[in-house]
Amino acid sequence: MTKKSVTAQYPDTQPDLPPRTRGVIGLFEENCTVCMLCARECPDWCIYIDSHKETVPAATPGGRERSRNVLDRFAIDFSLCMYCGICIEVCPFDALFWSPEFEYAETDIRDLTHERDKLREWMWTVPAPPALDPGAEEPKELATARKTADKLAAQQAPPATEPHADEQARAAEQPTRPQGDSKQQTDQPKPERPTPGARKPEPERPTPGAPKPEQEGPE
Repeated sequence: MTKKSVTAQYPDTQPDLPPRTRGVIGLFEENCTVCMLCARECPDWCIYIDSHKETVPAATPGGRERSRNVLDRFAIDFSLCMYCGICIEVCPFDALFWSPEFEYAETDIRDLTHERDKLREWMWTVPAPPALDPGAEEPKELATARKTADKLAAQQAPPATEPHADEQARAAEQPTRPQGDSKQQTDQPKPERPTPGARKPEPERPTPGAPKPEQEGPE
């Protein structure tokens, strides 16, 4: 309220748009599995998808063959699109993204139907996702990729080397106890332990009238 309003002279001055601007939709074709969720949920029916099935041979001998969907056509008619973003939200494999680009006006309405090649070009204008919080968990895609890389590195690592020759020689030089020593120790009689409750032998008492034994003393 304290400043005068300034009008940006578009197109000489490009607007500074936020990264989540709903400009145009980009397609990441590698993630598309032709599940048709985006086409079914689109309220304007402006998404056109064609595909065919291919048989994938068994990965292991005796395994079962599988079939997969192969994308033939993916097109969006932006003359009908109302930019609700439902197709991007319902995509379970992150194949559709918002791009802030909005300068794709055409003189012919038929040129507003972008095929998959054109939609792929818009992917280069999609901004990077915001950084995670410092205490946030690692995305499961990165964690899975890291575990797979660690597993492959462990498989390609060389086997553990044998102990060094010096250590083997040192172990061989250590003297070993002969077998006879242990046998001698076991053959020695063990001292008898006193029986609990037994009385100790009393010293012999002198007989009355018997002469006392002479004690040796200095002459």
